[in-house]
Amino acid sequence: MSDSLPLAGLKILDFSQFLAGPYASLRLADFGADVIKIEQRGKGDLSRFLYVSDVLIDGESTIFHAINRGKRSLAVDLKSEKDAAVVWDLIEEADVVIQNFRPGVIERLGFGPDAVRARNPKIVYGSVSGYGVDNEWEKLPGQDLLAQARSGIMWLTGAEQHGPVAIGLPVADVLAGAALAQGILALLVRRGITGEGGVVETSLIEAVADLQFELLSTFLNDGRRPPSRPRNNPAHAYLAAPYGVYKTSDGHIAIAMNDLSELFACLGITHGLVGKDPFADRDAIAHVLAEQLETGTNDHWTILMAKADMWAAPVLDWHDLIDSNTLQNLGMIGESERGGQSFNTLLAPLRIDGSRPVANGAAPYLNEEQITWTKS
Repeated sequence: MSDSLPLAGLKILDFSQFLAGPYASLRLADFGADVIKIEQRGKGDLSRFLYVSDVLIDGESTIFHAINRGKRSLAVDLKSEKDAAVVWDLIEEADVVIQNFRPGVIERLGFGPDAVRARNPKIVYGSVSGYGVDNEWEKLPGQDLLAQARSGIMWLTGAEQHGPVAIGLPVADVLAGAALAQGILALLVRRGITGEGGVVETSLIEAVADLQFELLSTFLNDGRRPPSRPRNNPAHAYLAAPYGVYKTSDGHIAIAMNDLSELFACLGITHGLVGKDPFADRDAIAHVLAEQLETGTNDHWTILMAKADMWAAPVLDWHDLIDSNTLQNLGMIGESERGGQSFNTLLAPLRIDGSRPVANGAAPYLNEEQITWTKS
C-alpha cells in the first residue's frame, strides 16, 4: 500500500526532537512521506536516551521507537561546513522542513525559513515552539508540563478542593504536533494549486489554548467570570449535574448528560431531588448520586443504565482497554522489530481508502545509512 499512500514520494527533513515536531513528521510518514531525521552527530535525538521511562527497546527509549518508526536518520554537525553542505543538498530536493528549536536558534545555525526558502522557494517550512515569538514567554523552556501550567488547563482540571491537576499525558506536545501537521498539509495543497511554498508556525501554548476553545470562549464572553468547579465527582467545570465520575463498590463510572428524572428512576433514587436545579444544586445532586452508586458494582450500574439508554461508561484502566480487544479489532496496534526484539506500537488514528496508513519499519539507528534522494 505504501506506493499508493497520499504522500508517497514526498521528502521531509526533520530537525526536531522529543515529541511535538516528531509527532507531526510521524503522521506524515504514516501517509507515505520519506522522513529523514537530522540528528546531532554522536548523540542524536535526546529522546533516544533521555526520558522518564526505564523501558528500553534495543537500547533506546520506548518513546523514541513510538514516535520515530518508519523514519531514516542522518547525523551531522550543523556548525560544520562539510555537514551543512550535505544538508543543503537534501534541502534542494526536499518538500518539507520541520524544526522545533527555541526561537532564533535555527536561524543562527543557518537553516531558518528565510534561508531555506531562498534556496528552495517551493518548500513548506514548519516550526513548533513553546510559546511562539514576540511575547515575554518566547525564550522560556518549551516543555509540555510547563505549557500546561501556563495555559490554565492545569488550574481547570479537578475538583474545587483540589490543587492544580496536570493531565497525565503530553497533550501540549501531541496537539501542537497535530496542528503543525495540519498546517503543513494545508500548505502542500496550496502548493499543488499555485506552486507556492510557505511557512507554518505553532506552539505548545497555542495548542493547549485551542484544546480549551469552548470554555475560553465562554469565559471571554461572560465578563471573564471563571467557572465554579465542582466540589466533588468532577469532570467538567461548566456542565451541570449529573456530569461527573463516581465511585462504585468496585471501581468508578462516568456519567454524562442525562435527563435527571430518568436517571434517578433508573438508579432507584426517590428522595430529596425533586425540583433541584442541575447547575445551582450540582454538588448536592452529585452527592446523592455518589451515595447511591457506591452501593453497587460497576457491572451492575453499567448494565442497568445501558438498558435504560443512559449515557454512562465504566472507567477502564489500560488492562481493561487492551483486554476489550477494541484497539486490536480496529487494527490500531502494530508490531515492529529491531535488533532481534519484537515490540508493539500504536498506529495512526485514521484509515485511508479503508486501510490504516503505516510508516513501514522501526525507528532508525543513529545515522544508520547513507542518505540520498533521487533527483526529481
